[in-house]
Amino acid sequence: MSMTIRQTSAIGERAVRPLYTPDERRRRDASPWTRVQGVLAPLQFLVFLVSVALVVRYLATGAGLQAATVSVVAKTLVLYAIMVTGAIWERDVFGRYLFAPAFFWEDAVSMLVIALHSAYLGALLGGWLEARAQMLLALAAYATYLVNAAQFLLKLRAARRQESTTRAHAALTAGAAT
Repeated sequence: MSMTIRQTSAIGERAVRPLYTPDERRRRDASPWTRVQGVLAPLQFLVFLVSVALVVRYLATGAGLQAATVSVVAKTLVLYAIMVTGAIWERDVFGRYLFAPAFFWEDAVSMLVIALHSAYLGALLGGWLEARAQMLLALAAYATYLVNAAQFLLKLRAARRQESTTRAHAALTAGAAT
């Protein structure tokens, strides 16, 4: 059973598919991967903050190449972990590993994020670029990561708003029935 919420705008009223159906919400709440994502996401952001500082320091001063390199590799490994566990989470909740309609654009941008981080690793391990160009590639990967992180934060906010609206609607319906 799919529940739709009506939104009114200046243009008119339209039906909006909720982010999670009741069954998907139940599966999300029951999945152990929900908690894993809740731990890995802030960990990845923390690693990102440290790494971006080290990369910018290297680019600005020429000092700390090894620390910057290690930090980008660490950020990439955490990214891989969150992407693999996120795909498993998506399968648990939506029945497919990637590109569930509710997360299509987040997954699409995630593919770009992975591609850029992987290109960095390829450049590092293959020696394809000089160190400065590798660090600029890392910053490009980080910029796409920030876009993707914003997408997921907006989606989390939308999910919380949907749940709040659903609870309020249920309370009103229960109150009207009495």
